[in-house]
Amino acid sequence: MNDEIRDITIIGGGPTGLFAAFYAGMRGMTCRIIDSLPELGGQLSALYPEKYIHDVGGFPKILAKDLVRNLVEQGLQFGPDVVLEEQAQTLERDDDHFVLGCTHGSYRTRALVIAGGKGAFQPMTLSCPGYAEFTHRGIEFAVRDPEAHRGKRIVVVGGGDSALDFVLMLKDVAASLVLVHRRDGWRAHEATVARVLEAAEAGEIEVRTFHEVREVHGVDAVERVTVFDNRTDEDTTLECDLLLSCLGFKPDLGPIKSWGLEVEGNRIRVNQLMETNIPGVYAAGDVVTYDGKLDLIATGFSEAAIAVNNAVHFVDPNARVNPGHSTNMKIFKDA
Repeated sequence: MNDEIRDITIIGGGPTGLFAAFYAGMRGMTCRIIDSLPELGGQLSALYPEKYIHDVGGFPKILAKDLVRNLVEQGLQFGPDVVLEEQAQTLERDDDHFVLGCTHGSYRTRALVIAGGKGAFQPMTLSCPGYAEFTHRGIEFAVRDPEAHRGKRIVVVGGGDSALDFVLMLKDVAASLVLVHRRDGWRAHEATVARVLEAAEAGEIEVRTFHEVREVHGVDAVERVTVFDNRTDEDTTLECDLLLSCLGFKPDLGPIKSWGLEVEGNRIRVNQLMETNIPGVYAAGDVVTYDGKLDLIATGFSEAAIAVNNAVHFVDPNARVNPGHSTNMKIFKDA
């Protein structure tokens, strides 16, 4: 048991959780961040560090890893505890605080903000021979360093933002690049789709719509991929060193689902104050649902501010919810 009680504990060290830590510190609250990953940044660090982000205020475009670096600097400036590679398991009320039971210990907190993104990373799988055998032996789910794949023959499977972003990221380093998608409709942002189709028109990449993976071949690692046209069942074999499977991730709240929270479709239902149905427990970011919810980093920042400021009032009923303008705050003038 960690006997040090913190005012606010934040589950999740991604963009929303880091911004929540900043707000907690700005409001003078003691704070703790708990995350299951070995580094802060959430999916941006774990899956897309080299991806450009275009829809965060103040940055016309910024690499995910650079945004994380800035968020870490901002979020940790008031000295929150950071506990990594620790997964939340249980939540119990003990007098005037909660006890958060985790894999390696327990932590006391007066209020809780759940900012765990979409939960555990469980990639959607390809149902084909060779998939299990070559996972992490030529089949991967994300790209952390494009240069590590320079000169490789790459096949990307998927039609969402991740698949198309990786195509654009890798097209200038790959020896060859084929995008395989089961239909001709795309789930990615329109501007991204346009750039990918322009690259295909210019001969920089190959796009095979209405195609799916039949089988993955190789000896010690992936060497070839057989794809088939789902309209004619005709097979084509592609030489391949890297098969990037971008079919998405199954959201999973894990043990949090057993806490008695109101959950809808693997998300936590909150009200306009980011309150859950358990007093003192708030949530923000991709993990929450409410009418009009948008899954955006920008939205997560707003929800983090709302959640933390209401948690401040829960911890100290004499504290006002509205923090006022940061330009007028003594905490920054003394820095």
